[in-house]
Parts: sequence; structure tokens; C-alpha cells
Amino acid sequence: MTVVYDAGALIAAERSNRELWAEHRARLELGLVPVTTAPVIAEASRSARQVHLRRFLRGCEVVSFLGEQAHEVGTLAGKAGASDVVDVHVVLVAQRRGLGVVTSDQDDLEPIVSAGGRRIPLLRV
Repeated sequence: MTVVYDAGALIAAERSNRELWAEHRARLELGLVPVTTAPVIAEASRSARQVHLRRFLRGCEVVSFLGEQAHEVGTLAGKAGASDVVDVHVVLVAQRRGLGVVTSDQDDLEPIVSAGGRRIPLLRV
């Protein structure tokens, strides 16, 4: 199964988390393209010297946060009592595509998943 990476996953990739890198390589070898979002990259990207992060992202599809999604993201944030619109966007992308989310913030994402009405796996990084 392919997945959506949240900021915790990208930070782990930058820190050379061996397990994450192995799973990432395995997905790519199987032809499964992992997904992340542009706002997630903005959260994790702090320097042009983040070589591991940039290499990790070469294998990913990057989904934009489009203006027409803003109301949907805001509505789901309200239902979930969430303030982090980046997390809400990640969950929406994952739910629409039927993908799991690789995250270090399962406790933050669980209420959003529940409010979104479609169960998806939250995979700990």
C-alpha cells in the first residue's frame, strides 16, 4: 500500500531513520509512489542543506493545497476541533485516496480521521 507522509515522516527521513527509508525504498521498488503535501514540505523544510529530505522527496508525489479545498479543510477542522490545517489537509488527501498516513502524531490525527468519517490506517514513524 502506498501512503501519505506527514511532517513527522519527512523529519525522520532527514534524520536518516533506517526503517522509514527501507519502507520508502520498498514502496518505490514496487511501483507505489508515496504522497505528501506541499504544506507538509513547508513544515519540514528549513534549509537548502537538507540533502536527505530532498532525496526522499524525489520519489514522492506532492499534492498542492488548492484554494477550493480551503472551506472543506476548515469545515473538517471545526468538526474535529483541530487547529492544524496542515494535519487536516493530510487526512483529507489520505481519505480521498484510501491511503494510510505515516505520522509521528497519531494522537493529533485520530480525531480528524474520526470526524472525516472514513477510517484510514495511521502508521507510526
